[in-house]
Amino acid sequence: MPPRARSAWLRTLGQLLLVLAAAALAGFLIGHPWPVVTLAALCVVAWHYWRLRGVLIRLTARQRLTPPLGEGIWNELDRLLHRSQAEMRGRKRRLIEMLRAYRAAAAALPDAIVVVERNSQRIQWFNAAANGLLNLRYPRDIGGSLSQKLQPLQLAHWLAAGRNAEPLEAPSPWNPAATLSLRLIPYSENLWLLVARDVSRLLQLEQMRRDFVANVSHELRTPLTVVHGYLDMLDPSEHPDWAPMLAEMQRQSQRMTQLVEDLLMLSRLESQDSLPGEETVAMSSMLATLKREALALSQNRHEIAMEDLAGVDLWGSNKELHSAFSNLVSNAIRYTPAGGSIRIRFRPEAGGMARGVVLEVIDSGYGIPAAHLPRITERFYRVSTSRSRESGGTGLGLSIVKHVLNLHQARLEIASEVGRGSTFACHFGADRVRSRDQGYFDTLPDAMP
Repeated sequence: MPPRARSAWLRTLGQLLLVLAAAALAGFLIGHPWPVVTLAALCVVAWHYWRLRGVLIRLTARQRLTPPLGEGIWNELDRLLHRSQAEMRGRKRRLIEMLRAYRAAAAALPDAIVVVERNSQRIQWFNAAANGLLNLRYPRDIGGSLSQKLQPLQLAHWLAAGRNAEPLEAPSPWNPAATLSLRLIPYSENLWLLVARDVSRLLQLEQMRRDFVANVSHELRTPLTVVHGYLDMLDPSEHPDWAPMLAEMQRQSQRMTQLVEDLLMLSRLESQDSLPGEETVAMSSMLATLKREALALSQNRHEIAMEDLAGVDLWGSNKELHSAFSNLVSNAIRYTPAGGSIRIRFRPEAGGMARGVVLEVIDSGYGIPAAHLPRITERFYRVSTSRSRESGGTGLGLSIVKHVLNLHQARLEIASEVGRGSTFACHFGADRVRSRDQGYFDTLPDAMP
């Protein structure tokens, strides 16, 4: 107990004892001590109840009341209540100011912000940008259903995914020149945050970049073909001193040609929303081709192994899948020192064939530091520039792999540890699996996990 409160308590207790002692003395003087003491005690209790009534009035009053002066326990209680009320009003004022500042900041954002109730999906609040981007109007749309108010976007199925909803891009039904990117962010147990932004400018810049890369790559093919042709015509035996220079020029021209081809292929993949032609890809012959190419590229410097544990085929583009798988195999050979091992494994998913299949390329090479794994599939991203130059890579292989898998609704997973090698796994869903006997993969009841 604080010293001041202890002092007030002792003072009030002393006053009570003094009143009872005085009542007892007066009672002895008149010959009736107990009735007088009882009456004094009842008066003390009544006085305390009266002070308690004052405390209740102070607690329920909406106006600010100055605590009465005094040094008793009730006066100390009034003072403490007055101080706690003042502190509470100060905290409330600061919270209101912070809330206003946050709301003003959210209202000033160029992106549309909509606060949505999780269970009912009703709109609780939105900022000014939502007027133009999502055609919401205040106060008409407050309390309305989000899927109904944004019905032209058809968000019911997307909202049903909740926390698992992926970012959605869709043309704006209110502005034909705009493309909206929508994200659903759960930030509390009962509320979601819908963030919408106009990404049409970004998409336009991205398309300009793709067109530029494709046009430049296409224009470079002719001069590179001419340079490469003239280099082939030069005979190093006629000028022995030029042999090393001619060999280096041929190697670099071939590397430039490969870079141009990879850029053109990547531009073509990025411009496609779906595969132009799909067929049943015979994985037995695909795996045999990959092993044959790996042996030719390795030149007996590595141990190459191939396992076909799935025994099924895939539905997709044979050319694109071969390009993706071949990139993974060639990367494994380039970045695995001589004497290492490369294993190509085609197996069912961990939960069984009903969940899909996986093609893995496992090497015992240098490995990739964990800090580089999130960016390893970016174009031209290199973990080690010097090692990439020595291996002759273009820095586009994994980017091509990622785009090919995206077109097949598949995903690439990379697990690596420095000094212990890497595993590149291509995961295909069950809808991409085809039986080698029937042409289609039918999931049997006993095959369900």
